[in-house]
Amino acid sequence: MSALELVQQLKARFGDLISEPKEFRAEITVQLTDAERIAEVCEFAKKEMGFDYLVDVCSLDNYGTDPRWTVIYHFYGYGHRCHLRLKTDVSEEKSELPTVTNVWRAADWHEREVYDMMGIRFRGHPDLRRILMWEGYPYFPLRKDFPLAGKPSELPEVAFSRIAPEEGGPFVTRPGGKNSTVREPRAHAVEADDPAEKAHWEKT
Repeated sequence: MSALELVQQLKARFGDLISEPKEFRAEITVQLTDAERIAEVCEFAKKEMGFDYLVDVCSLDNYGTDPRWTVIYHFYGYGHRCHLRLKTDVSEEKSELPTVTNVWRAADWHEREVYDMMGIRFRGHPDLRRILMWEGYPYFPLRKDFPLAGKPSELPEVAFSRIAPEEGGPFVTRPGGKNSTVREPRAHAVEADDPAEKAHWEKT
């Protein structure tokens, strides 16, 4: 069964809520007109159409137009080996739609990334917090009105300054050297403030 044939099942169930499919380079995309129905549509796609793998959830910023946000879901079915892309629009004023974590657990981190980078909320998500930026960061870096040079903000003390185990450790290549033994020694002495730490790495 092809992705186009599968889409007809979706249209038969949800009618005009699902747009006519668009095909580009053998990829099929449909649009859901009501973002509030996204979880229902996704559950049907998984249980009735065999799309058992959520590949990704991502978003677009249609800056300057309304609705501003487009949220995109990429499905795959291991049984029929078909891909499907489902899009739905969300207004900037609302900036929220239901979570699909109750359909695919994999949606958890995907939705968190969309929230972190774009500021779109997923209602009902079990742990909707930032996943890339730190808590308290006041901006959403993938929005089109966010400057490429970034914005100044206060960075909390979240970073550590001690040398990480892999820095200068085994299997770390150093430049130069006449052969792989010199370039890739199995142990390096590291610069360390703590004599015990330095002695440990000199032994490895």
